[in-house]
Amino acid sequence: MSAEVVSKKGSAPGPIRLGLLGGFRLSVESEVLTLPLNSQRLVSFLALQARPLLRTYVSGSLWAESSDRHARGSLRSALTRLRHPRYSLVELTSDHIELSPLVTVDYREGEALARRVLDLSRDLDDVVTVDDEVLSADLLPDWTEDWVLIEREAYHQLRLRALETLCRRLTTEGSFGQAVQVGMTAVAGEPLRESPRRALIEAHLAADNVAAALREYEDFRQYLFDELGREPSAEMRRLIEGLKLN
Repeated sequence: MSAEVVSKKGSAPGPIRLGLLGGFRLSVESEVLTLPLNSQRLVSFLALQARPLLRTYVSGSLWAESSDRHARGSLRSALTRLRHPRYSLVELTSDHIELSPLVTVDYREGEALARRVLDLSRDLDDVVTVDDEVLSADLLPDWTEDWVLIEREAYHQLRLRALETLCRRLTTEGSFGQAVQVGMTAVAGEPLRESPRRALIEAHLAADNVAAALREYEDFRQYLFDELGREPSAEMRRLIEGLKLN
């Protein structure tokens, strides 16, 4: 390969996409690239920080158990492996490093979408401008580094709140089928969480799917009792009061 993905500012734009939701993926012009783990960690760390970082901070964070000299060498090695004949993936100055603006990141899209959904002052038609599947997966679920765990939990909570809110907003607008699908995604993200279950049951009831609402309630009630020895809240029980399966 004749050129590396490391360059100075001013590179021509290119179709580079970084996926961090559900697992690491990097593609350039729809071609999936394979990177060694150290390079994956570097790219992911830069994507999560989303700002220029001191090289010493990056090397010290990613290789904290190594000596300063070894950490700097590991950073140089990771950068060397980031090569592509046409496009730049990261940008360097003498002291700083950051992800190139040429790179789109699904995690950032998911964050932006979630915040738009949660902004009730925005019309729903103006909110869902990207595929809401970015709200269906967690951040790098198989990675165990502390810097990933913190960001993963924050995104997990954000996306579940957004899915629950989106379910309710779709129900209010009469888009019951979509509301149910979104509600099911929210429930799958944290099965013992009651609030998305309520949103899903409300969507079923709004669509006159009483049997589906009752099944969802009974499934949750049994699961909650089996796992925690508890019953659903009074608020949830009120949703199904007076309903009977024929």
